[in-house]
Amino acid sequence: MLFIYKIFKLLNEKTLEVECIKQVVSKSFIVGISFIVLAIILLTALIYQRTVAIDPATMPIQSGPGISYRHIRITKRKRVLITGEQRNWYRVRLNDHESAWVPSWLINSKTPLKKSNHLAGAIIAIDPGHGGSDSGAEYKNNSGQAKYMEKTYTLAIAKRLAKQLQASGAQVVMTRSKDRAVGLRERVRIAENAHADCFISLHLNSSPDKNEGSGITSYYYHRGRSKKLARNVSHQFSNLPLTNRGIDFGDFLVIRDTSLPSILCETGYVNTHKDFHQIKKATFQKRVALDIRKGINHYLANY
Repeated sequence: MLFIYKIFKLLNEKTLEVECIKQVVSKSFIVGISFIVLAIILLTALIYQRTVAIDPATMPIQSGPGISYRHIRITKRKRVLITGEQRNWYRVRLNDHESAWVPSWLINSKTPLKKSNHLAGAIIAIDPGHGGSDSGAEYKNNSGQAKYMEKTYTLAIAKRLAKQLQASGAQVVMTRSKDRAVGLRERVRIAENAHADCFISLHLNSSPDKNEGSGITSYYYHRGRSKKLARNVSHQFSNLPLTNRGIDFGDFLVIRDTSLPSILCETGYVNTHKDFHQIKKATFQKRVALDIRKGINHYLANY
């Protein structure tokens, strides 16, 4: 009897061991499955974060990272995977055989693109002349008052121009956005590094003696694209209350030492009473900014 008891006891212990092993295996299996499910969820979330909705109604879709590349036509809004980024443009996968590029700053745009709008997707560098300790020309020499200084009005016009360009879907790069000094070569570097589609330097003119000069001049240095840009912008200035003096060659470093289409606009003589009377008006600044925006848009129409 003792022998039989020991056998039953041993069998019972083995059964308990098997049950324990089953429980351990079962728990391990559940933990493993949980980790796999969690990993799938996290991977799906990461992939979704790298997707965007692109809409041909609100953004340009190009074959490369810029508006100068070939336009790619798609018919409707779709969600796509981001596979790269360059110049603030996303490279996206349209299907197994085709990729495209879209401007990252227009991803959430709800503003419909008009056929006449050629600014959407463009990168425009705006250079408000002077700044900081460099006041530029003055209405009253050595006045020490910002309201008489060229630097004040170049920045005011630049900010108005920036808003108008951004409203049209362009990305704006400012060489300065406040009253600070920026070197001439640094201004060029900022625009070049941004791979801007064009560079607009804003200034006011001055004459050796007060009230000798008047009007608006658009300068270019390089022939070809820069001269074409100058013509397009200058043409818009004809309706301003100051004389449009047209375009002219100008040997200025910021438009000379750059590979970008670039112009320098002198929008009035700061030391001429008639001109300064207009320059300091918000309405004049808005009209100048609007005319420059229109000119850039016309230029980009055949970019």
